[in-house]
Parts: sequence; C-alpha cells; structure tokens
Amino acid sequence: MKTNPSLSPWTTAEGGCGCKALRYQLTARPLFVHCCHCRWCQRETGTAFALNALIESDQVSLLTGAPLLVDTPSNSGRGQKIARCPTCHVAIWSEYAGAGPLMKFVRVGTLDNPDLLQPDIHIFTASKQPWVQLAPDVPAVPEYYIMKAYWPADSLERYARLRDKN
Repeated sequence: MKTNPSLSPWTTAEGGCGCKALRYQLTARPLFVHCCHCRWCQRETGTAFALNALIESDQVSLLTGAPLLVDTPSNSGRGQKIARCPTCHVAIWSEYAGAGPLMKFVRVGTLDNPDLLQPDIHIFTASKQPWVQLAPDVPAVPEYYIMKAYWPADSLERYARLRDKN
C-alpha cells in the first residue's frame, strides 16, 4: 500500500485570496497533491510549477465571497475552469474536464498554512526548469502517471465514489 505524505493528522484548513474577499475551507484532507512542472502550468502561474491539492468539491466550503470561473485552455485541449477572486484575481482552484465540477485542484499556496501539504508526486518533470531540485523521497515522473501506482488505497476509494457520481 502506498503512503501519502499529506496524510498527517487532519482537521480542516482554511485559505483564500490576497485581498481576503474570497475565503474557503477544506473539510477533508486532499486525495493527493501534484506538483506539476508542465509548460502550461508554468505559463498560467508565471512560475516554475503549480502545486495543487486534489479534493472533492463537496469538501471545499466557501466561507466568504464567490469565485469568478474563467474558462482557460489546457494541454489536453478540453480546457479547465480557473476559480479566481473577482476582486484581486488570484487563482484559488481549477476544475478540469475529466472530473468537471466534482473535483477541485486547490492551489496549495492559497492556504493560510501551505506548509500543511507537500507534494505527493512531481509530474511532467521532462519540462521542469533545470534549476529546480526535486526531493529524492518524492516520486517524480516525466509526464503523467497511473493513479493506482501512486495513490493510497483510501484516496482511490474516495475517487471511485466521486466518479460514480459523474
């Protein structure tokens, strides 16, 4: 059975945008945390990678505000919706075509305590910036991966229940 470094004791975690107009709470620990080094994520974030916590949408509660959903192209060609604060435009999460609105890819950097969630895997490392050094104890793959090979059993079960809703 795979272990998930993000499975530290969990209660809830809160986060939000820079201007504090949009606040949210994660009511469950994420399924898995991706550190994506693809060129699309580099372009969209304006930095070397995107760190996303994958979680069921019903485990993300809005505390204040309502995000502006922006249709954005993606490498798959199926697009994504990026939830942004309508005031300061900080990206809070994405919804990808695969799971649609049932799952959010929450930007870990928007958590009040982003130290809670380290990457469970580095993906698309074939296009990572050459100066980025990866921790040797975290899996890294050149492109994407097979979930069953990396996700812990409880996360796979939660994801299966989510797909049954779709």
